[in-house]
Amino acid sequence: MADSAVMVDKREQHAPQRPSWRPPPSRIGVARVVQVVGAFDAVTAVLPGWHHRMAALAHVMPTTGMLTARAATGVVGLLLLYLGAGLRRGKRRAWQLTTALCALSVVLHLAKATVAPALVAAGVLGVLLIERDRFHARGDARNRWRALGVCAGFLAAGFVLGFVEVALRAGQLTGDAGPLRWAQHVVLGMVGVTGPLHFQHAVTGTAVAVTTGTFGLLGFAVGAVVLLRPGTRCPGWADGDEAEVRELLGRRGDGDSLGYFALRSDKLIIWAPSRKAAVAYRVINGVSLASGNPLGAPSAWPDAIAAWLADCAQHGWTPAVLACDTAGGTAYRRFGLDAIELGDEAIIDVPGFSLDGRPMRNVRQAVGRARRAGYTCEVVRQRDLDEAGLEQARHCAVAFRQGGVERGFSMALSRFGDPADGDCLLVLCRDTDGRLRGLLQFVPWGGAGLSLDLMRADRAADNGLMELMVVSAVEAAPAFGVQRISLNFAVLRSVFARAEQLGAGPVTRVWARVLRAGSRLWQIESLYRANAKYQPSWQPRFLCFPSARDLSRIAVAALSAEAFLPAGRRGARKPGP
Repeated sequence: MADSAVMVDKREQHAPQRPSWRPPPSRIGVARVVQVVGAFDAVTAVLPGWHHRMAALAHVMPTTGMLTARAATGVVGLLLLYLGAGLRRGKRRAWQLTTALCALSVVLHLAKATVAPALVAAGVLGVLLIERDRFHARGDARNRWRALGVCAGFLAAGFVLGFVEVALRAGQLTGDAGPLRWAQHVVLGMVGVTGPLHFQHAVTGTAVAVTTGTFGLLGFAVGAVVLLRPGTRCPGWADGDEAEVRELLGRRGDGDSLGYFALRSDKLIIWAPSRKAAVAYRVINGVSLASGNPLGAPSAWPDAIAAWLADCAQHGWTPAVLACDTAGGTAYRRFGLDAIELGDEAIIDVPGFSLDGRPMRNVRQAVGRARRAGYTCEVVRQRDLDEAGLEQARHCAVAFRQGGVERGFSMALSRFGDPADGDCLLVLCRDTDGRLRGLLQFVPWGGAGLSLDLMRADRAADNGLMELMVVSAVEAAPAFGVQRISLNFAVLRSVFARAEQLGAGPVTRVWARVLRAGSRLWQIESLYRANAKYQPSWQPRFLCFPSARDLSRIAVAALSAEAFLPAGRRGARKPGP
């Protein structure tokens, strides 16, 4: 008890009172003001009150110039709305672009003779300059070249189209003008300035100005958006990291059934200064998505979490944690992250498992049916399987997969047969002819546990194959020193469980119906039913996040990581060598 108290005190000492990743109020205020100004610019650009101002300025500025200024004001407003999110995350590039756009907005408003908005934009520009030290998050260096390429592409397309348009209307030009003057006119038109050419008909000049001005605006606007795209970090292990993680899992792997999945090839590791704890994560669309609990000693978790959050703040990434348990959620919550229950993990207690009794009737009958049909299971460590048997299992893992994508991130290894995973436990199910018809792979959970990773079964096989493989794993577990087995994760299991209880409220029942509808695509309810029949204990898993406004971005990142969206397919290897 005394040691536990000391550990809690150490954790409290390490936990900062105000997390460094949380945006300061002044930065949030600047971001909101910029977005308000952007919305105002976008709205005023489409209001009809500009006609009398055009008449007043007709002797000072050409009509095409005023039209371009009006369109540019709308584009600037939309960009300011977009840049507000980057400012909130402290992006230095967002500050630079916003400062430039506010200065441009002042000029554009003056060109439209709207003095009041020009003063507002000037005021925002002053605030940005005063608060410049608040914006220091790094951008993705690769975005510079991407933005330059996109901008150059639009500008080149606009120049070619504008030049062709002028060439086709060369007969309507007044005075002598060669190709060089045509090119000069197109280039100036792309930045909203009236060129040296004059057409016999005003509508012709306006058409050329609209073409060149549109491509100029698109080039700079799209380039700015690409420049501010959320950064990422390529997966990869630093020298010695994998060996250290495996050693850490060997010493401290009993705490979390998901610890071994930190060894996925698409995850990165950030260490506590002492190297006694680490956070496994992946960056997707500006979200740094950690999975499970921190690795290592709980006393060193605060240092690892602080290092991870400092990395998020340095790059302007949104921190989020997928599928941590109660201990991990508590540790992350001390750093200011909020938590919601994501679902429950089914855990079988091996010594207490039995097929006897009415609750296990369905499992008992399914197992008996499969055994009577002649199916048998072999339970073996991967390292003890000969090369021919391992190659057959590899073929089964690919052939029996449903769909063309290997899904998983937080609770899947997404590879099979790697020599480094020799401690994985395999359940191989064969029919009477010796053909492999089903496969389970369990990864180590410390020294006395297993966590289900891969489930494959021939859909043409008899019913009861999956139940037979799970029960065979449980029955063979004592021989391998295994005391507990983690099965599939059931998303929002508590909703289904509460909906089945007497007196369940209307909100719970409606929510359960919504999840059942979603189960047609994602097997939400079927996974819950498949786990529940083994009478496991349920361990809640949580999603940790900074604020409710970030949940949509985090949800997209999580679905991408789990390969439910195309972006998540990169970096994860399919089962195979």
